[in-house]
Amino acid sequence: MRERIWAPLPLLLPCLLLPPPLWGGPPDGPHQRREPEPGPLQPFDLLYASGVAAYYSGDYELAVRDLEAALRSHRRLLEIRARCARHCTARRPLAPPGAGPGAELPFFRSLLERARCYRSCQSQRLGGPASRHRASEDVRSDFQRRVPYNYLQRAYLKLNQLEKAVEAAHTFFMANPEHMEMQQNIENYRMMAGVEALQLVDREARPHLESYGAAVKHYETDDFELAIKYFEQALREYFNEDMECRALCEGPQRFEEYEYLGYKAGLYEAIADHYMQVLVCQHECVRELATRPGRLSPIENFLPLHYDYLQFAYYRVGEYVKALECAKAYLLIHPDDEDVLDNVDYYESILDDSIDPGSIEAREDLMMFVKRHKLESELIKSAAEGLGFSYTEPNYWIRYGGRQDENRVPSGVNVEGAEVHGLSMGKKSSPKLDRDLREGGPLLYENITFVYNSEQLNGTQRVLLDNVLSEEQCRELHSVASGIMLVGDGYRGKTSPHTPNEKFEGATVLKALKFGYEGRVPLKSARLFYDISEKARKIVESYFMLNSTLYFSYTHMVCRTALSGQQDRRNDLSHPIHADNCLLDPEANECWKQPPAYTFRDYSALLYMNDDFEGGEFIFTEMDAKTVTASIKPKCGRMISFSSGGENPHGVKAVTKGQRCAVALWFTLDPLYRELERIQADEVIAILDQEQQGKHELNINPKDEL
Repeated sequence: MRERIWAPLPLLLPCLLLPPPLWGGPPDGPHQRREPEPGPLQPFDLLYASGVAAYYSGDYELAVRDLEAALRSHRRLLEIRARCARHCTARRPLAPPGAGPGAELPFFRSLLERARCYRSCQSQRLGGPASRHRASEDVRSDFQRRVPYNYLQRAYLKLNQLEKAVEAAHTFFMANPEHMEMQQNIENYRMMAGVEALQLVDREARPHLESYGAAVKHYETDDFELAIKYFEQALREYFNEDMECRALCEGPQRFEEYEYLGYKAGLYEAIADHYMQVLVCQHECVRELATRPGRLSPIENFLPLHYDYLQFAYYRVGEYVKALECAKAYLLIHPDDEDVLDNVDYYESILDDSIDPGSIEAREDLMMFVKRHKLESELIKSAAEGLGFSYTEPNYWIRYGGRQDENRVPSGVNVEGAEVHGLSMGKKSSPKLDRDLREGGPLLYENITFVYNSEQLNGTQRVLLDNVLSEEQCRELHSVASGIMLVGDGYRGKTSPHTPNEKFEGATVLKALKFGYEGRVPLKSARLFYDISEKARKIVESYFMLNSTLYFSYTHMVCRTALSGQQDRRNDLSHPIHADNCLLDPEANECWKQPPAYTFRDYSALLYMNDDFEGGEFIFTEMDAKTVTASIKPKCGRMISFSSGGENPHGVKAVTKGQRCAVALWFTLDPLYRELERIQADEVIAILDQEQQGKHELNINPKDEL
């Protein structure tokens, strides 16, 4: 048993014993120094609880005092932990194990010395035991999501301190950009006297993201010298914060899959498990630092994008060697990017004759970063096998979210804009379904591209697929829509059933087939509507691994068109947040499965036909109908499918320009609730098939039958 437990630890040692990276400033640089408050540091969770209690009792001055103190305490706690981790890592290096009996003892001795150093350092700087500052998962989640600032903005408003209220609201909103109530609050603040001229301040802004934003603005105005300055500054800050993030991983870790304690599973297994968790935590820093607080993966391409921007900026100022270094750095992460490969060839062709292009390598900072990242990935996978659990490497470098410009060098880079965002909001547990939750079944058809599953969409029973329709099919369906749509179809003829700022049109599959049969639209195109909805049904049934037949409950082609002159300062939704088979009650955090809700619906799907419009993103939210957990940008052939209950509240953001069209599908597992129009459509299709077969039979030469 001991050999099996000990086996994973040597696999982790190469990374644990790595020297610190070469980039970054001094461990305790000026930007990190803060004047500590006198006396022992107060636990931030107790201050937070006191502040919230004061808020609800109407004592807003006390609420502000304790909430602000809680934020300072939390910030100071993280600084102390990071500083102690750096201090003890430098002064208590881990000794590699030797050979023979007891070979591992030097390693464990150095490990315990480092732990003792870390505990002593924290106790000294905190003014008491570190255990006083262990907070619950819910409290830590609130601070990650910046929830204290939500209380603060309300408390400051009650105290008529409008500037501070705006500052707190903006700070919360930057971490929760899809929180619709806060968005409305900020709009209201802006309309108040004097507030519109205020400069909004994010009190928790990350330096590297601020510098990156400034760099992009200078880049977009062709001020490449300043763009280079800020991009380089952003990279230095990014690597510094990477060191900080990794240092914070040295503290206690906790995975839900493991509850190893020394007395419970043995010292060796406890240590191996702990360092496995530390390594995974450090590996995840690349996602943590590329993400606006509160989001899952809005800018996964964050780090390579620096080098993509820089390679062009350096080219524009005539520094071709640096441009080549940055382009080669970008290719370390995206080696098959044809545009950047062309750029490399071009840069090499314009170098001075005295420079050997082969001697120019990728930037050292990213080379070291990528080398370490790959090593960690291999170590985690190997150690995971030894510890007996599976590990799937996330795709940290998704190929969307490229530079938003039309520059070419000479062919340039034109990556499609970010389209799918998952938002991590400290999600509450979803309602349990009354059936087995399974997913990952085959997609049945060629060319369909899997994009995200439930976990990546931060929810339950969700899947996002691309290429369910071809470009030609999208155009054909869109053309059919213009010929069969009726205003307010499905909503008793109401032109704008969901918002007065948009026109709503729809058509059922039976209507499309009737129009096709009558020759009012091409029959082939009307049939396509029927066929693609059946294709979607089969995909949903297969992917969610349902052990019974999935039937159509309703099939609807819908278009939403922005009305001209009504789009300024919109803060409403194209379709309000709702669930498909229950009545959503955000205040009670419940979804009541009772009429008039369509309680028989089990799964839903939306198949998009176009993207030539503005707004219209599909969003999932928590049951509060405010906190967005995932946002999806429609495009031709993209399909989102999900279970229809309270676990998946959803809506559509405002369509502010153009027309957004989709095929909306609802399914049921109960044949009693099959869509009657679908049954009639099946009969029409059977007739058409018989007629088509008859035509073929009429064309048969009798001689051929002999």
